[in-house]
Amino acid sequence: MRILPRNYIGYKGVNSFFTGMTVGAVFTIYAALDPSIFSLGGIVLAVGMLVIAKFYETILNLRAFYRISLLVEWVMLGLVALYLFRPYAFSTALLVYAGYQVTFMFGAYLVRAETLFLNRKRILSWLDMAKQTGYLAGMLVSWLFYKMLVWGWHIEDHARQVYYLHWLLLVTEILILRLLVRSFEKVEQRATTR
Repeated sequence: MRILPRNYIGYKGVNSFFTGMTVGAVFTIYAALDPSIFSLGGIVLAVGMLVIAKFYETILNLRAFYRISLLVEWVMLGLVALYLFRPYAFSTALLVYAGYQVTFMFGAYLVRAETLFLNRKRILSWLDMAKQTGYLAGMLVSWLFYKMLVWGWHIEDHARQVYYLHWLLLVTEILILRLLVRSFEKVEQRATTR
C-alpha cells in the first residue's frame, strides 16, 4: 500500500472544511450536557491518547494508518447520521460528544503518521495549507449557511439551524470517505526470483 500525496492533500482539505463547518454546531448540540461530562470526557480522552501512544510501534505503519483513518471517518459519518435521526435528545448529545472524543484520541497518532508517510517539506507545507484553507472555508460556509437560513427562510432557532447544517455535513462526510479511499493505493507484491 502507498499513499498518494496529491489525493491525500485534497482529502485533508475537505476534512478540515467539515471541521470548520462543525465549529459552531457543537455548542448547540452540547448545550444539553452537564459541564462535569466535559471534565470526565477530557480524562477519558487523555487516557485513550496514552494507550494509543503506547502502541505506536505496532500501529505506525501505512496499513494501520489507512484503517484508523477510515475508522475515524466512519465514526464521523455515524455521528452525523445519528444527529439527523435523533437531533434534540440528551442521549444524542452524549453520543456525539463521546464519538468526537474517540476520534480526538487518534488525533496525535494521525498527525504523527502523516509526518512519517509524507515526509517531504514541500508536501507537508501543502498539506498544512490545505488544512487551514479548508478550515477557514468551512467556517465561512457555515456562517453563510446560518445567515441564509435567517435571512432567506426566517429560521432563527439555533437547534433547527444546526439540524439543517447536518444535511450539508452528511454530503461532505460521504465525499470525505470517497477522497480518503482514493488517497491510498494498493501495491501488488512481486515475487522475487533468483
